[in-house]
Amino acid sequence: MSRLFKASVSENKELIKNHYLLTLNPLKKIKKPEPGQFFMLSVDKGLDPLLKRPLSIHRLTGGNLQFLYRVVGSGTNILSEKKTGDILELIGPLGKGFPFKKTQKNIILVAGGLGIAPIFALAETLAKIPPPAPPVLLFQGARTEDEVLCIDKLKSIGIDPIISTDNGTLGEKGNIVSVLKKYLTRHSLPVNRYILYACGPEPMLKSLSSLAIKHKLKGYIALEQHMACGLGTCLGCVVNTIDGYKRVCKEGPVFPIEKIVW
Repeated sequence: MSRLFKASVSENKELIKNHYLLTLNPLKKIKKPEPGQFFMLSVDKGLDPLLKRPLSIHRLTGGNLQFLYRVVGSGTNILSEKKTGDILELIGPLGKGFPFKKTQKNIILVAGGLGIAPIFALAETLAKIPPPAPPVLLFQGARTEDEVLCIDKLKSIGIDPIISTDNGTLGEKGNIVSVLKKYLTRHSLPVNRYILYACGPEPMLKSLSSLAIKHKLKGYIALEQHMACGLGTCLGCVVNTIDGYKRVCKEGPVFPIEKIVW
C-alpha cells in the first residue's frame, strides 16, 4: 500500500492563539497509523516552502486524520490558512510508534506543550483496552493555562490529567517533570511496576530521562525533530544514542528513554 496520498481539509480550527486542530479526510484508503507515528504534509502546491512538514498523528476518528500544530514559521502559517475542501498531499504513516501491549504495569504518560498530540493518541488507544485495563496516569505541562490542551477530551476517555504550568495559572506551578518526581517520591509502589511514555520539548525530555535513569524507570520517548524527507534518506534528523547515531524519522521518532545521549 502506497504511503503517498491526498486528503481534503474537513476542518482547520484555531483552538487558542496560533494553535490549530487540522482534520483531514484521506481520498483513498491508507494504513492505520499507530500512536507516535507521523505524517509529512505538503502545505502548498508550489516550491515555497519546498519541504513537507512532519506532524504526529493526534487522532484517527471516523476515518479522518487529526493533527495538532502550532504556527511557528512560514510553512505552518500557510497551513493555518487552509480552508474546508482544500487538498493536501501527505506521506505516511511514517516512523515507529509507541510500543505497548496489555500489561499489569501502571502506565505514566507525560506531555509537554504540543507533546500532548501523540500522547493523547496513545491515551485514547489505551482507554480502549478491555478490562482489566492497566491504570493510566497522565502528567501534562504547559507554559500557561491557555496552552493546556485536550483536558475535556482526556476526561471523556476517563483520564483526569495532573497538570502544571510555568506561571502557576493552572495546576502546580513549575515544570511537569518536577511534579512527576514528587509523585514518585510520595508513592510506595516499586518503580518496576511503572512504564513511562512521553513527548515534549527537548529540555523536558532531557530532564525526564535523567529522572527515569535515576529511578530505574523503563519507558519510551517520542522526539520532536526538524525533518527534510521523513523517509530516512537525507540523514537530516539524526540523534545520538548509546548505539550510535540513529535517524529520528526511521529508527524513531520513539526511542527507549535510556537510549538517547543528551
